[in-house]
Amino acid sequence: MSHLRTVFHAAACAYLCLAARAQAASLPDLPTSAPPALRDRVHALWARSPDVQAADAERRAAAARIRAADQPVYNPTLSLEGENADVDRRTASASLALDIGGKRRARVEESNAALTASDAAYALRRRDIAVRWLKAWASVGLLHRQDALGRERVAAMQRFDDLAERRLQVGDLSAPERDLAALALAEARIAQASLEGQQAAAMATLAAFGDGMETGLPALPEGLPPPPDGIVPREAEQRPELAQAYAEQRRRDAAVDVARRARVPDPVVSLTGGRVRSGARSDPVIGLSLAIALPVRNSGRAEIAAAQAEADAALAQRQAVGWQTASALRQAADTYRTLRQTADTLRRLRAEPTGPRTLLLERLWQAGELDTSDYLVQLNQHLDTALATLALETQTWQAWFDYLVATGRLGDWIDGPAQDANP
Repeated sequence: MSHLRTVFHAAACAYLCLAARAQAASLPDLPTSAPPALRDRVHALWARSPDVQAADAERRAAAARIRAADQPVYNPTLSLEGENADVDRRTASASLALDIGGKRRARVEESNAALTASDAAYALRRRDIAVRWLKAWASVGLLHRQDALGRERVAAMQRFDDLAERRLQVGDLSAPERDLAALALAEARIAQASLEGQQAAAMATLAAFGDGMETGLPALPEGLPPPPDGIVPREAEQRPELAQAYAEQRRRDAAVDVARRARVPDPVVSLTGGRVRSGARSDPVIGLSLAIALPVRNSGRAEIAAAQAEADAALAQRQAVGWQTASALRQAADTYRTLRQTADTLRRLRAEPTGPRTLLLERLWQAGELDTSDYLVQLNQHLDTALATLALETQTWQAWFDYLVATGRLGDWIDGPAQDANP
């Protein structure tokens, strides 16, 4: 029964692989792709990442294990014997165990499945490294814009504080209003220090990926990423998590077959030749023997039971990964759709540049059409909304990367749809 299950599952995996390739070829292109400079930076990240290098070494090890598993199971044995007694005996024998149970074929099947799992793990590692770096890159790009806006806020508050001091000297402003201007300047400087701290933390995150990964960064696009409508997700079996789970289940099923075949004893065939001398008489000796182990003390059933339990665990894990993949796609799509719609709405509402609006409010305050409290409320509200919009855009870009991961199309965005093997 377990053998039939292994054969059926191997056929199912082959069918799913062919179907996945056909589906990948028919996927429509994404409405946008990564800028060439960003694509080159991600490739440089993959080339120098220790995690990616470790995953690639594991792939090479898995490929070497296939070659090892395809070697003959047994080596021949050569023995020489000599005896001096009433009868002098000189013989040589060669013996070889014969793999009649298909142990070699089963081990190759298991190693092939392990290589498929290693390939999926390699793609998963590349994808995770890329999305972490891309999120940090987007954060740095938008924090640069927030930093520029924050500096504009500090400059406006500094001008306001200087004007308030001069107006206090000539009696056009009360002392409480002068204190309010000083407090507003202090608050702007505190907020700017917080932004600079966030920017330093984001740069440190990029630097953790390797020397130079935080310098010479490509500019973040001015607009928002495209809407989710029209982006066709890949089939679940094409996404690295589920591909790895399928390969691991196949490997565990193959391990059951390996354990089942290992309990079948293989015969040992021996050929002996030599010469026997007894006095003046000398006779040649030729012998053929066949030996086979008796699975009495260790029948191998425990190993089969253990391998079968691991196969059942891999099946359950694959089902759990399938549910998690489907749930992650729904969550990523809903999150990205909501954040993008909100960010797009705020961008349209904030179409007016902050600089002219700040100068207009300042002129109205100097003309006496706005009192100090109203001026500060409107200025802070305007700048706070601009900063919050940029923060929302950061979340939108990060949600975009999560959505590409959930759809299995991050590699399409980085390299284009022809790169099917990429994360």
